[in-house]
Amino acid sequence: MAIPDLRERLFAAAERVVARDGAAALTSRAVTAEADCAKGVLHTHFAGLDEFVAELVLDRFARSARQAEALRAKVGQATVAENLQEVIEALLDSLPPAVVGLAMTRPAAASHTREGFESGAPAFDAIQHAVTAYLQAEQDAGRIPAGSDTAAIALALVGTTHHLLMTRSPAPTPDTAVTTQRLLAVLLGG
Repeated sequence: MAIPDLRERLFAAAERVVARDGAAALTSRAVTAEADCAKGVLHTHFAGLDEFVAELVLDRFARSARQAEALRAKVGQATVAENLQEVIEALLDSLPPAVVGLAMTRPAAASHTREGFESGAPAFDAIQHAVTAYLQAEQDAGRIPAGSDTAAIALALVGTTHHLLMTRSPAPTPDTAVTTQRLLAVLLGG
């Protein structure tokens, strides 16, 4: 019998294992036990733990890209900074730091992730394009000065978010929100 939303169930279980027990505890058995699935189900759907970790990373980037694309519907609503802050926070929350570390330090996972990006899976460039399109729409609406370089603002914002995602500590810190708020104030001239 097929398990509804199995991928998401396994991905969420992996995130809980890493958050609770650390990256070293992430094994296929730990994931399937946390997901309350049969022990072999992960290997039935993925070539191994490295492919599973890479697919988790690719899935979370795709979700973040969809959230960034949804910015277009927010043109003229709230403030530009609030709308962008929401996307930044969603991206930073999309992957636990330990999972990012696994994807970067396990050569097979890193390779599979890179192959996914090279095959067209959404990555930071898709998020950057969505943010640029949103900023241009806000500029057209008069909420960003006409002379602002929206592509440069998007690059700086997404690049800083990438840096924060890759270098943050596993413990949540309010410094990240303060840092991104300060960055947005500088980039948006506030």
